[in-house]
Amino acid sequence: MPQVLVLYSQTDHLIKGQPHDIVAEQSTVLCAHAVAQALDSAGWPVVAVPITGDVETALAPYSPAEWVVFNLGEGLSGRLFEEARIAWALEVMGYCFTGADAPALALTSHKARAKALFARAGLLTPRWRLFTHPGQVSEHELEDLSFPVIVKPVAENGSLGIGDDAVAHSIAEVASRVERLVGLYRQAALVEEFIGNREVNVAMWGDPPVVLPLSEMIWEAAGAPGERVVSFACKWDADSRVYQNTSVTCPAQIAPGLKQAITEAAVGAWHAIGARGYGRVDIRLDQDERPFILETNCNPDISADGGFYRSAREAGYSYTDMVLHIVRIAMEQTNSYDRPGNAMRP
Repeated sequence: MPQVLVLYSQTDHLIKGQPHDIVAEQSTVLCAHAVAQALDSAGWPVVAVPITGDVETALAPYSPAEWVVFNLGEGLSGRLFEEARIAWALEVMGYCFTGADAPALALTSHKARAKALFARAGLLTPRWRLFTHPGQVSEHELEDLSFPVIVKPVAENGSLGIGDDAVAHSIAEVASRVERLVGLYRQAALVEEFIGNREVNVAMWGDPPVVLPLSEMIWEAAGAPGERVVSFACKWDADSRVYQNTSVTCPAQIAPGLKQAITEAAVGAWHAIGARGYGRVDIRLDQDERPFILETNCNPDISADGGFYRSAREAGYSYTDMVLHIVRIAMEQTNSYDRPGNAMRP
């Protein structure tokens, strides 16, 4: 029975984005306390440690020889790629920690690089372009993409930057959204073909990965394509129409053959990223029911009302069981450079 240190980021302001984005940041704090409570209820020694400055200072009192880190660190104030930097620091300092390693977290955060890896692995992913300025948006640059398209920040999670108008139907709309996102989030905008049919979430954990029951998003009153998107409002704004008219079915009602195709695609994406620990792969089905990889989420939200726990619960795990299992996976896994034949990923 190890001593577990629940590490999480605690921030009260953002250096980019929109004011309401702080809701997503603060949800991590609630999740950390839920994880700590679950460990305590099982009789495991546990302490919750916030990162309010740098991770090295936060962990200084805790020896890596005595503590396993339940890593929920995402960085402060919305800074880019600090989640990967925290994982690097944990590894270098010698901690055993839950979830993905730094290279996988960096790829998870950079949606375009991840999509390039999916394509290289022979997996279907919506065609895309990156823009850093609205002046780059032109008919020529978009000629290989079919409208409608969806425009979102290239390196955010939690649906940050995905508004009700994220789906664009013209070059002018794309340029307008690119200008807004680049200005607000200080990063490139990812423009990808929008596949407006079914969306399936595939949760998995372990090595080799064990796939948990699939979940499907249900947009009960969707009209326009923009309402068939997991937008910021859909995810976080309980008063919004799209939040109130969106539900999730788990297990998803999917024919066996299609379920196998979705599962194989998700596991392929997991391996392409080099994921470990636990994660979730988001998939859209086109009109021919072909699975397209949207993204792989390493260290996804594991709140009691989140999607990952929904799948774990359907598989027979209580919340406490899920938390303990994630810790046990961490104690059994090795670093990527310790695995025979592994080279550093790009």
